Amino acid sequence: MQEDIGEEMQSLDLGIGSTWCSSDTKKRKRRDESNSIACGTLMQDALDKRFFRLLQGRERMLRVDPRRNGLEDGKGLQLIDLLLVAATAVDANNISSAVDALHELYHRVALNGDPIQRVAAYFTDGLAARILTRRSLFYKTIMAHPTPEEEFSAFTQLYQASPYYQFAHFTANQAIIEAFEKEEMQNGRRLHVIDFDVSYGFQWPSLIQSLSDKATSSSPISLRIMGFGGSIEELRETETRLVNFTKGCRNLIFKFEGLLRGSSSSDFKIEKDATLVVNLVFYLQNLRSSSEIYDTLMAIYSLNPSVVVLVEKEGNQRPQNFLSRFMETLHYHAAMFDSLNDRLPAESTERLSIEKNHLGREIKTAMTNEEKEEEKHLRFERLDTWKTRMESFGFEEIKLSSRSVSQAKLLLKIRSHCSSIEHDGGGGFQISERDEGRAISLGWQDRHLTTVSAWHCMQSPNCSPGCNL
Repeated sequence: MQEDIGEEMQSLDLGIGSTWCSSDTKKRKRRDESNSIACGTLMQDALDKRFFRLLQGRERMLRVDPRRNGLEDGKGLQLIDLLLVAATAVDANNISSAVDALHELYHRVALNGDPIQRVAAYFTDGLAARILTRRSLFYKTIMAHPTPEEEFSAFTQLYQASPYYQFAHFTANQAIIEAFEKEEMQNGRRLHVIDFDVSYGFQWPSLIQSLSDKATSSSPISLRIMGFGGSIEELRETETRLVNFTKGCRNLIFKFEGLLRGSSSSDFKIEKDATLVVNLVFYLQNLRSSSEIYDTLMAIYSLNPSVVVLVEKEGNQRPQNFLSRFMETLHYHAAMFDSLNDRLPAESTERLSIEKNHLGREIKTAMTNEEKEEEKHLRFERLDTWKTRMESFGFEEIKLSSRSVSQAKLLLKIRSHCSSIEHDGGGGFQISERDEGRAISLGWQDRHLTTVSAWHCMQSPNCSPGCNL
């Protein structure tokens, strides 16, 4: 690490944007060039020393003894206040205050500490990376991507430890099953799903099993999943997992078709009379612009699916600037880290993997988006915002069944018994029926984390490309 710091010090002038070094000097004019050069050199030396201490502080944080006691009562709020001080300084391009606050944060946060210390560690990294250019060695160290194997492992561990993704998938699948059952008289027992983000395919084994249980030798069921992924390799691995799973499911005819993201709707081959379902699980929130959301929803509407399942992470507002995005992201991920504390011990390697390679990566990515890319970040929007958006495209919300609610509550009960932490009841997770039964949310304590809703086409869209999405 000392060698890395040495290399970083040699390239600090390339690692910090020019606006950081000029804010104070712009307030007064230099009378001659020699004085200006001398002053600039002194300022750069002072900045280099401060940044060197910051790098040392981060290195010490990474070596913190995991057995160290957590924060004293009341210290968590002080840590949040210090994070806000750092974020405000970063947003204002105040390098001096930003580095001082970040240096103090690195002394207080801990990857193995209390939930607030753990989540604050990743926000501290994200804020530190934000004041660096992407050429900086320190930036590359902080923002190093996990390997595909580490990403898959972290996702799998979160899926097993928390009801977060299982709630989204099981509730979405229940809406899909009910849409299929409603049309059984005319669909020839054929179900066609278009999944806009198939990811690792974890959603589909439970649907496959449910359909297999309904199928008989005299009346088999056909399931076709068209899934979008980020790479050919990812799609092939997903197909292999799903095909292997279906080998134990009798009377089910299964077909998987992988498409790379960016493929147009003209590539869709829709089966006539089959129940057509569009699956939007954690997809729209990741689109990079309003125009992409518009194009996606218009393409979906043109397909006239029987049901569109929408699952999104939920927030209190649409962040309008960096500070509001910072606070919304902080509140959301603080709840996620706290919920993991209810599921896994502090020293758990699985928990460290989830936080570093899944949740921590989300945090640092959100913190390092540039202002010119303000739209290109994870959306944490309210249910009524998504409702207005969907209705503007001619979609109508469908009331979710009591079975969906009962299943979600049963999931929490089962997951509470599988928790590594002993507690009474179902822990801090809660299921909420909302919008007169047209949406179901999973929350942690008093914070909604994710919401499931179902939609169908009713009228012509009244949203134009320039409308407010």
